[in-house]
Amino acid sequence: MSGATALTVPADLERWAERILSRAQDQGLSLVTAESCTGGLLAALLTDVEGVSGVFERGFVTYSKPSKCELLCVPEDLADRCGLVSEEVARAMAAGALKQSHGDIALSITGYAGGSKDEEPGLVHLACQRRGRPAAHQHHRFGDIGRAAIRTETLRAALDMLEEAVGG
Repeated sequence: MSGATALTVPADLERWAERILSRAQDQGLSLVTAESCTGGLLAALLTDVEGVSGVFERGFVTYSKPSKCELLCVPEDLADRCGLVSEEVARAMAAGALKQSHGDIALSITGYAGGSKDEEPGLVHLACQRRGRPAAHQHHRFGDIGRAAIRTETLRAALDMLEEAVGG
């Protein structure tokens, strides 16, 4: 079986998440996630740490185009023009997550954890935005290394961006 049941989060990612959450808590910051190809894994990783209800504000799992448009206010014409897996949509997801929440920092993820003939397996776009500041963007081409490995590497990239935004 593939998917979440095939994913074991490495211990170093768990410790990394704990450090980020502790720093955010010390600064009075709250975090929001907007995830597509990771299906809520980042939110699960962050909420697996006890005592962070004041730090993790909420998570959006927006796997489909309608969910990205409805829940995160991603303009439909932007999604059509740029594609759901693009820098523009990742940035719009992060901005929408801040708009639709009370969080201080939003991290968005959109990508292909698998692939079909029109998709590049392992192509992932992430955006991280701190309220009142421009969004940072990264894209990765992890390659066709399998869904679980792509998702794990995406979590690693997301934590790196969150740490930078929190000030670590």
